[in-house]
Amino acid sequence: MREEATAFVPGHITGFFSAHPDEDPTKAGSRGAGLTLTDGVEVTVEPTANEDSTIVLDGEELEIDPVSTVLETLDVTARVEAESDLPLGSGFGISGAMALGTALAANCVFACKLSTNELITIAHGAEVQAGTGLGDVVAQAHGGVPIRLEPGSPQENTLDSIPARARVEYVSFGQLSTADVLSGDTETLTVAGEEALARVVEEPTLVSFMYASRRFARDAELLTDQVRETIADVAAVDGQASMAMLGETVFALGTGLSDAGYEPSVCATHPAGALLK
Repeated sequence: MREEATAFVPGHITGFFSAHPDEDPTKAGSRGAGLTLTDGVEVTVEPTANEDSTIVLDGEELEIDPVSTVLETLDVTARVEAESDLPLGSGFGISGAMALGTALAANCVFACKLSTNELITIAHGAEVQAGTGLGDVVAQAHGGVPIRLEPGSPQENTLDSIPARARVEYVSFGQLSTADVLSGDTETLTVAGEEALARVVEEPTLVSFMYASRRFARDAELLTDQVRETIADVAAVDGQASMAMLGETVFALGTGLSDAGYEPSVCATHPAGALLK
């Protein structure tokens, strides 16, 4: 047993998706595409003598169900401490990152002797069970600009990617509940997501991805007034922007938000997936 271990997991912005439920959470998931980010989550796991595990994000103790489920599945008790510059509940895959980071670091600390795909499966299943996401974990494990062609954990899914890197800007105006959206009627959303995926598969470029993401946000009826206005501001200066799923967050490639007069956070697409430090 090690004293502690730390994993870095890139943030993930989903541009569009379709929901594919299943009674088995490792088979459930989403199809779609997104961007993994150099801004992410650093997760440190250390053993604790207490009977209960502790989860801390940016100095605040929280209840994060996917992380608790990962620890329970691994049958360990630990202190999980995470740090991130990304806002929680705003479409950056924070819960998925914490679940995956916890799985990777705990496997190292407690010598669980599980493979990478087994750990991804545990984290993905935990997030699906919690209703906090359907595809962030597998995308964050992949890195780059992943395209999720089939849903589920690594034993079930099929992934591809857009072979490109980009500067990414983002501004966040608030939170949206992923669980509320996913527990509601997702038929309209899924039809729009399948159409968006077909476009990007036919033309796997960042330009195509941004167009498909904007159209999905509109057709899936997820745009808020603030997000719609910001996307229009970026378009007015010949930039490309869309909404992060699911959060009241606008992301743009290049300098679109800056050119439109906003003061965005700036990062880039991450060249690799989650890893132990």
